[in-house]
Amino acid sequence: MGIPQSRLTQRSQVPPRPRRPQGRVERVEAGPELPGLDRDLAVYLPPSYGETDRRYPVLYMQDGQNLFDPEASFAGSWRVDLAMNWAAARRLEGIVVGVPNAGEERITEYSPFDDPEGGPGRGGEYLSHLADTIKPLVDARFRTLPQRETTGVAGSSMGGLISLFAFFVRPDVFGIMGALSPSLWFAERAIFGRLERAPSEPGRVYLDVGRLEGAEALENARRLRDLLRAKRYVQGVHLRYVEDRAGKHEEAAWGRRFRAALPFLLPSSE
Repeated sequence: MGIPQSRLTQRSQVPPRPRRPQGRVERVEAGPELPGLDRDLAVYLPPSYGETDRRYPVLYMQDGQNLFDPEASFAGSWRVDLAMNWAAARRLEGIVVGVPNAGEERITEYSPFDDPEGGPGRGGEYLSHLADTIKPLVDARFRTLPQRETTGVAGSSMGGLISLFAFFVRPDVFGIMGALSPSLWFAERAIFGRLERAPSEPGRVYLDVGRLEGAEALENARRLRDLLRAKRYVQGVHLRYVEDRAGKHEEAAWGRRFRAALPFLLPSSE
């Protein structure tokens, strides 16, 4: 027995679901015309970028290979482009600059401290390159909101450690920070001493950890949360601290939590 023609007609008349606005990812290639840039950048531009003359907040993110393209990632992709499209549909638009890591030198470059096992850290040099070379280039090339209040830095693991360091060491540049499962254990937990001595800086601080990352990671994250609270960062206002019950130390967990963090990290475009 066939399907009645009236039912077929009803199905054919159901309007398609509206397509979510799509941003795009552009590549900025290092070369002689961009002095000082030592690596290619992947830059996400929001859906409305080509339709208006607006300026946008910017998030500078570490491990750029893992942010957008699953084929380019070495450990899985966060799909930051899809997360930003999701945020844009909620009137939270921004630019994301994916800065690739240095490969085998990744730990050295992201470490702000010398480590007995890892050797000398070059995190200070990397931070200077990010703040004094990459950011001015991005500000000149794209329509950004360059103020610290609309400029963020974010990353996970060692990328989270250097992002945390950047927020407190370069408050003239960064007023927003996201540290997902930061490697607080590194260099015998040297980051705690550095932050205890640092003044409180205005801005927004996002910190998280997965409960399946182990007791030490959870203990370190809670210690940092308490330190931030002692510095007058108020949960829900200046601070968002998250413990992910199902979270492991992996890209899939960071990508999921990054999307959920965007309403806190991005200023509303309304």
